[in-house]
Amino acid sequence: MQTLWKTASTVLGLLLLGSSTVHAQDWANWRGPNYNGSTTAANLPVKFSPTEGVKWVANLPGPSAATPIVWKNSVFVTSTDMKTQELLAFCFDRRNGNLLWKNSVGTGYRPANQGNAVQIDERGNYASPSPVTDGKRVVFFFGNGDLAAFDMRGNPLWKRNLQKENGDFCFNWTFSSSPVLYEGKLYMQILQRNQVVGGRGRENSASYLMTLNPDTGKEIWRAERPTNAVNESMEAYSTPIPYEYNGRKEILIAGGDYLTGHDPANGKELWRWGTWNPNHSEQWWRLVPSPVAGGGVVLACAPKRAPVYAAKAGATTSSSLVWQSQSRSDITSDVPTPLFYEGKFYVLSDVKKAITCVEPSTGEPIWSTKIPGIPMCWGSPTGADGKLYFMNLHGEVFVFSAKDGTLLSQNPMATEESEIRSTIAVAHNNLFIRTNTRLYCVGK
Repeated sequence: MQTLWKTASTVLGLLLLGSSTVHAQDWANWRGPNYNGSTTAANLPVKFSPTEGVKWVANLPGPSAATPIVWKNSVFVTSTDMKTQELLAFCFDRRNGNLLWKNSVGTGYRPANQGNAVQIDERGNYASPSPVTDGKRVVFFFGNGDLAAFDMRGNPLWKRNLQKENGDFCFNWTFSSSPVLYEGKLYMQILQRNQVVGGRGRENSASYLMTLNPDTGKEIWRAERPTNAVNESMEAYSTPIPYEYNGRKEILIAGGDYLTGHDPANGKELWRWGTWNPNHSEQWWRLVPSPVAGGGVVLACAPKRAPVYAAKAGATTSSSLVWQSQSRSDITSDVPTPLFYEGKFYVLSDVKKAITCVEPSTGEPIWSTKIPGIPMCWGSPTGADGKLYFMNLHGEVFVFSAKDGTLLSQNPMATEESEIRSTIAVAHNNLFIRTNTRLYCVGK
């Protein structure tokens, strides 16, 4: 009987391990299985090109900053179609790149001038948010407000438009925050101005975190997120990040001059830290990077060339500042979200053109390496197999050693393309690299 029990326990353990391994190898959301840009992959390639080390390539009809999302044998990609002006949801076979299904979700490319526009966005488009899946359904969101869910075979489940229901988004640029599926709920973050901008939006608009039932698309609750920020500093293009610390689960939000943690059950604000904008005197500090947590702290990257700030994790009402980077250091980021990998932060600076390994408890740099070339990097870094992967605006993929910052390779993956802003996904020991016109699966 004891032998039978041991055998059953061993089999159960192997089944659980197998299930965990499959999930760990997937890349189900923008920042991967750990919500911090890292994954436990192995045997990843260092040197590759469009004709070297490519397992398959799929053509895409238009640009998007969205990250490929991988679940088992499915790869989900958001795209635009420059000719038809459609907003598209794609699913490819992970094993061979064959198109499994394609759905048109909406129309439009980017906001049009509707009056005395402050700024017309010539770089972003409505297809910038990344899709998300939990293996039961996949959800696509677009900057025009279209939010749609499909089953894994591409059959429509539900669709709604957040702009039509709540009024136009109040953003200077094209809105892009990725949806998040977490413990049976779909989370959406809208941090916007409270006034009309560029002929778009409406007066007294509120910023909020909302959750929906992923089976039906119906709203469960909505929690307003107040701020003292003004004008463009109220805007955030970041994504809410789930995080668990000392047994407490929360949703992290960065934007509107503040870093906050929220109860996933009801959106109640658990704590708040701020601000990187003293007296809220800077009116033009829209925020792009999402928060990232690890080592007992939560990072927020202030805009443009401002410092990175680390707030103490696990606070109850207000958090304290643990450290901030030096104002003239390379530890700053205007667009890329930092990576937390193997106990260290990695801050990719687009404005300083450097990648820096940072000690979480003190903020001290362990190493810092300049990034060669002229184009900036707007995609976020990915950590796996002891390496760091990220791509610049011209489609050159850099591979760095996570240990000491050595540049291992520089791989051009696009020709005659620019404004490539997608983050590289790693799943099932392969790299998934999206340019404006192609999706590559790269592996040994």
